[in-house]
Formats: sequence, structure tokens, C-alpha cells
Amino acid sequence: MSVNITFVVVTGVLLAAGFYLVLERTLTRVLLGIMLLGNGINLLLLTSGGRKGAAPLFNPEVPADEYSDPLPQALILTAIVITFAVTAFLLAMIYRSWTLTSADELTDDTEDIKVSQKTAYDEEEDSPVAEDTTEFVDEEGRPVREGEE
Repeated sequence: MSVNITFVVVTGVLLAAGFYLVLERTLTRVLLGIMLLGNGINLLLLTSGGRKGAAPLFNPEVPADEYSDPLPQALILTAIVITFAVTAFLLAMIYRSWTLTSADELTDDTEDIKVSQKTAYDEEEDSPVAEDTTEFVDEEGRPVREGEE
């Protein structure tokens, strides 16, 4: 199978630009990044589908290896629908953010900042434990170890 190098390069550029835009702080750039990622994935699926072949309709005169694989086409249609749904959701978020704050920039949440500044030490979990922590004792109050009776 021979792969068109142009498709591979364009796919790489679309995915790189999409990842770069998704990491930005403005919702509009995140939306553009999601759209570029969707188009890059669609092109990747198209490239992975192999060479062009006959339509996948049964014809007794056409050998099986001359048919086009319908799976990448179905995956591309599914990816288009998912990208459209995510785009619609992000557009609604952008509109809501713009009407509430007149800004498109995401700000840090104060609770997230508080959690990130807390130490990882937890008194209950990280405090030193005595060597013998068994709950089982004999008649005289001494701890019973496994194998002793």
C-alpha cells in the first residue's frame, strides 16, 4: 500500500495546530483547535483507508481485493458527527461566557488554586503508626500474632 505523503504532512500540520490551539486560554481558540483536530483525524482515517477501489457493493465479476474498505468511511462519518456536536457545545459555552462576563478568556478557579497550594501531607493517613496494630488480644491483654494461640 502506498501512502500519499501530502496527506500525511497535512494531517500532521492540522493535528499540531489543533493541539496548540486547544492549549490556549480563550474558548474561541479552543473551538478552532477542536475543529482542526477533527479535520486532521478525518484525514488520518481517510489516509489509513488505503487506495481507492470499487464501491463496496457486491458484484460477482469484481474480485474481493478490488473493493474499497467501507470501515474508514463509516468512522469518518462518525467523527464528523462527534466534531459537530462538540463544536455546537463549545459555541454554546462561548456564547454563555460572553453574555455573562463579556470575555472569552478562561480564568483560574479560586478553589482550584487553594487545592493546588495545599500540601500533600494528610495527618490521618501519613502519621506514624505504632509497630503493633492488631486488634486481637489474649486473656491477659497481650496482642495475639498469627500462628500463636
